[in-house]
Amino acid sequence: MKKILVYALLLSACALKAQETNRVITTAVPFLTIAGDARSSGMGDMGVATSADAFSAQWNAAKMAFSDQRMHIGVSYTPYLESIVNDVSLLSANFTNKIDDKSAFGLSLRYFGLGSVELRQTIDQVATIVKPNELAIDGHYALKLSETFSMAVGGRFISSNLRFQEGTQDSQAANSFAVDVSGFYRSREMAYNSFDGRWRAGFNISNLGGKIQYDEGGQENFLPTNLKLGVGFDFIFDQDNVLGLHTEFNKLLVPTPQDFDGDGDIDSEDNNTYQNISFFNGVFESFGDAPDGFSEELQEVTLALGAEYKYQDAFMLRAGYFSENENKGFRQFFTLGAGFKFRSAQVDLSYLFSTSQVRNPLENTLRFSLTFGLGEEFLND
Repeated sequence: MKKILVYALLLSACALKAQETNRVITTAVPFLTIAGDARSSGMGDMGVATSADAFSAQWNAAKMAFSDQRMHIGVSYTPYLESIVNDVSLLSANFTNKIDDKSAFGLSLRYFGLGSVELRQTIDQVATIVKPNELAIDGHYALKLSETFSMAVGGRFISSNLRFQEGTQDSQAANSFAVDVSGFYRSREMAYNSFDGRWRAGFNISNLGGKIQYDEGGQENFLPTNLKLGVGFDFIFDQDNVLGLHTEFNKLLVPTPQDFDGDGDIDSEDNNTYQNISFFNGVFESFGDAPDGFSEELQEVTLALGAEYKYQDAFMLRAGYFSENENKGFRQFFTLGAGFKFRSAQVDLSYLFSTSQVRNPLENTLRFSLTFGLGEEFLND
């Protein structure tokens, strides 16, 4: 019973329907796929092709090279499973710094605390309190390759401390390392008939790394290796009014669970075969291994739509929609958000409304972010 709660929370983190017939893809450390800042979560959980901000490293580190200020500091708080418990949350802290007009680096920390769990062997035993948690520490470097395009590379240390101490054995966290590769395109401002405009596009391949293992000799779990592609357009009506529209596609680069031996059921033997797939082969196999062919591969792609309206770069309104196929998790929700900027500080809020039959662990949750822009400003036109 000790581990049931932890694994239940992990499954809830992805809001997945655990049905073998639907071949839902599950991974270790799913907290890495949770939108950790209120701006992105207010636009339907997207950020790969939006404008640069303090949380760029978590979505597309290449955006840091187009930052409009020397330094950005951002912190955010996301309550999790708030309707069930009050001590599970995701905390995020970020720092970006432009070295010069063409390059920048960023640091990021994400901490997912699963609250306090009481352990007892018998009902009258004094409880032992444990606090399972997971964290990721990132470092990224971005460089402009031209006036309109940049790329970035990053490294990530991941620690998942979910094992509970048993008897005289000390519990140990499972650790892994991963890398990100990303790119970002930002066009020059262009004049149209009744407004000016700017195109944005981006990609990010994240969490490329070895599988994570919680027990010696036990099951190896894939990291949530991920491909994001996005595009956006800013309608610049005048210097005070800007409307950005964005869309984003996301696919896990993880193999699809399936009936390898053809006995009509996904059982332990199929799971053993699945575990023998290396993470490197899994990335390439993930594009064409779905048993139902291309139609099922398309089901594994999620879609996000988002909009952001800015007035005088001081007040922001946001809305978004996220859709996942019902056979692959069925996360579907609308989001609303707002931002308020005063001098160097900005506060962002977001709220999520689930529209599917599967309860979202972030449903009816208010998320907060606080960011600061410091130092000299850069012109990126």
